[in-house]
Amino acid sequence: MGTRLTNPLICIVGPTASGKTTLAQKIAERLGCGVLSADSMQVYRGMDIGTGKIPPEDRTVPYYGLDLVDPGDPFSASLYQEYGRRVVEERDADRSTCVVCGGTGFYIRALVDEFDFPRGEQVGNPVRDRYACMLDDKGPLAVWECLNVVDPDSAAIIPPNDSKRVIRALEMYAEGVSYALQREKFAHIDQHYSPLCMIGLAVAADVLSRRIDARVERMFEQGLEDEVRSLIAGGYRNAITASQAIGYKEVVSYFDGECSRDEAKSAVKHATRQYAKRQRTWFRKDARIGWIDANDERVDSILDAAFSLMRDGLCEVPDVC
Repeated sequence: MGTRLTNPLICIVGPTASGKTTLAQKIAERLGCGVLSADSMQVYRGMDIGTGKIPPEDRTVPYYGLDLVDPGDPFSASLYQEYGRRVVEERDADRSTCVVCGGTGFYIRALVDEFDFPRGEQVGNPVRDRYACMLDDKGPLAVWECLNVVDPDSAAIIPPNDSKRVIRALEMYAEGVSYALQREKFAHIDQHYSPLCMIGLAVAADVLSRRIDARVERMFEQGLEDEVRSLIAGGYRNAITASQAIGYKEVVSYFDGECSRDEAKSAVKHATRQYAKRQRTWFRKDARIGWIDANDERVDSILDAAFSLMRDGLCEVPDVC
């Protein structure tokens, strides 16, 4: 059964570099509430510059969902669901709300929709541990081949180098659940929270590409290389060379002499653009999202457009406004 909230839950979604964090913070300021991050990489401590985490000195409202675990610790959409719903419902019990902000589409869906995760999604699963060891010893292709043997339908839709998802599919298979079949049912899951207000930031591909390039340049200027060195010194090399750790694995390759600094930068830009493309594709499928033209970076006009969407029926403006 769904949960009825006192005030609408507001979600700001869209691709990386679209301006989500700035808008979410401005909305939270006006509503007198906090921001709940829905970013699968910002949960990790010490991974700040490369994940675009808002610096503490720039936070004007309370933030949740940042710095939850160390980079070497496992985290999942299931754990995010548990954490995020606790934050949402504690705020709602105080007759407040929060602004959910992030580009990890599965985390958003896990939070706002009726996802029931199998046990294997939780930490401490022996199947996960076994295949994680295989990944370290034999590499991603060997793990993917195991999935291809027992569940070829799922293997067919997961790239061999997406080890996190491959291992997840193996965990699900061990519990009698097909990753491929669950994905087919994905579009028909009921909504968990209401009222719900989902606002997306739409940015043209060429504009977004320029913003991504500028963001990556800033990351290097702000000390991404030193951040990576610190993480390696802390014993987190394997964590930051994972396929989803954009910005970190490329710098490690540069440190290892596999490419030049400029080549590493270019690789980060390319990987980020590819990721943004996947984000755009994901969010376009959700008909609940009301879209704002965010090509113009003037925050005040985007903020006005967001509140206009709320007042025009996407959802009611919360009582705390």
